[in-house]
Amino acid sequence: MGKYLDPRADLTFKKIFGEHKHLVISLLNAMLPLKEDEQVESIEYWPAEKVPDRMQAEKDSIVDVCCKDNKKREFIVEMQMTWTDSFKKRVLLNASKAYVAQSKKGDDYELLQPVYALNFVNENFMDDVDDYYHYFHLVHDKYTDQVIDGLHLIFVELKKFKPQTFSEKGGVRETTECLVEGNREGTRGIDNFMGRRLQVLWLRFLTEINDETREVPAELLENAEVSEALEIVERAAFDDGEMRAYDKFWDNVSIQKTLDNARKREIEAAKREAEKAIADVKEEAKALLKQKDIDTARKLKAINIPATKIAEITGLTIEQIEAL
Repeated sequence: MGKYLDPRADLTFKKIFGEHKHLVISLLNAMLPLKEDEQVESIEYWPAEKVPDRMQAEKDSIVDVCCKDNKKREFIVEMQMTWTDSFKKRVLLNASKAYVAQSKKGDDYELLQPVYALNFVNENFMDDVDDYYHYFHLVHDKYTDQVIDGLHLIFVELKKFKPQTFSEKGGVRETTECLVEGNREGTRGIDNFMGRRLQVLWLRFLTEINDETREVPAELLENAEVSEALEIVERAAFDDGEMRAYDKFWDNVSIQKTLDNARKREIEAAKREAEKAIADVKEEAKALLKQKDIDTARKLKAINIPATKIAEITGLTIEQIEAL
């Protein structure tokens, strides 16, 4: 048994980022596509009644922390332990609700501030690409420098993040390349070295620290914010009730994954059955058309129409016509 708990769980994630403002600020600045002069400086957590409501299945597998900064920008941070294709639409819906909720009757539209939905996904959902960092926003189809600043959706596929340690790469230049070489989108909007370095450290924290961790990499301990997060998830800091809640969360995640996989198998089976049914119908239609051509050829042959002409009309070969 390791010394730490997994930071991706509901209990631990919210203890780190839902109770320590400076840590969620560090995470946001490291992960969001913000330029150096757009960095988050201070935040306030959303009141409980404003946090998006969840269906029971989502409550068991999605962890969220919601806040607003001093510039009135809204941030929804989620840890998604399971994935279905509908999640992207759900993320868009919740971000849109947060954007619309800013508007009051009579307010100037210029007062509306951007909403950022930062989603850490514990499963791969874009199997055809290697990048782990996916940034969606409203961009002109042709003139990509023209952007409508409103909704920003960021998805991070944790299982695709596979960096080397800083000590192995060595040096500032190589450390930057460690992130950029493996993922060209990974630093989008982060135009300073510290931002890139923090992105690597936070992602290493989320992907390398778990119940089996016995020794923490030196790079994580050397950063004050990540080191503090490590202290928060030390097993000894949790009482028996919290540990039961922690174990229950992982049980629910396992159940949800089992249900999702069963549902996927049902969908795939239904899809195969539908494809087979369509193929059978096509074959049946093809056979009926062929029989119709044969019947037509027999009638034409009976009145001594030349085989070459019958072939033109029916599409049958001369050999097939002569065999009738």
